[in-house]
Amino acid sequence: MNQPLAYIHPNARVHESVVIDPFVTIGPNVEIGEGSHIGSSATIMEGTRIGKNCNIFPSAVIGAVPQDLKFKGEDSVAIIGDNTTIRECATVHRGTASKGKTIVGSNCLIMAYCHVAHDCVVGNNVIMSNATQLAGEVVVDDFAVIGGGTLVHQFCHIGRNVMIQGGALINKDIPPFVKAAHEPIAFAGVNIIGLRRRGFSSEIIDEIQDVYRFLYLSGLNFSDAIDRIEAELPKTPERDQIINFVRESKRGIIRGFNR
Repeated sequence: MNQPLAYIHPNARVHESVVIDPFVTIGPNVEIGEGSHIGSSATIMEGTRIGKNCNIFPSAVIGAVPQDLKFKGEDSVAIIGDNTTIRECATVHRGTASKGKTIVGSNCLIMAYCHVAHDCVVGNNVIMSNATQLAGEVVVDDFAVIGGGTLVHQFCHIGRNVMIQGGALINKDIPPFVKAAHEPIAFAGVNIIGLRRRGFSSEIIDEIQDVYRFLYLSGLNFSDAIDRIEAELPKTPERDQIINFVRESKRGIIRGFNR
């Protein structure tokens, strides 16, 4: 850990196995777990919690204060899980009084120039491709893959196991297990390849497709489609996950391509 060309605040708690490159700055009230690597010129600011075996690449900034005019200097944190990689010039900001914390989960890949704003919750095994920008209080569920240059409006919810095309402008919620593409952003089918890679059986994928046929291809509004799904399709964890996501959506879910 000893690196004479880095600055480490005296009260930062950095495991002795952490590798710190030259010109790193680590501020007060920071914790970094064993086996992590902090690249040259990275800035780890007050209130940051970095887990085990993380790779923080050069010029990344973690734990900066929120870009939110309501922020009044309250205590908050930015939490990075285990085995997560944050590439060059990516930024993760602390939380505000709204939630008090910004979270990026374990086994994530946050590519270069990405931004995770205040109070976001990014799940585990998420991939954010280059220059993806999450506004405040966005939720991204596990195993989501977001294409490069995507812009996500504040308070949006991106479901698990989704695939989003690069350059997307997202201002609605994206339900689980789907592909989202086109302009404006729309349902583009079930993420079959991604689900197979994650070990979903053909039977479960077929059941998911049946649910989305009601939602997007039946001509019904979403409320009536949900009623039909519950009446006509067998109860499964995936069916109920989709139903609950749609019902709990505050911004509304994306439309079908032709709706």
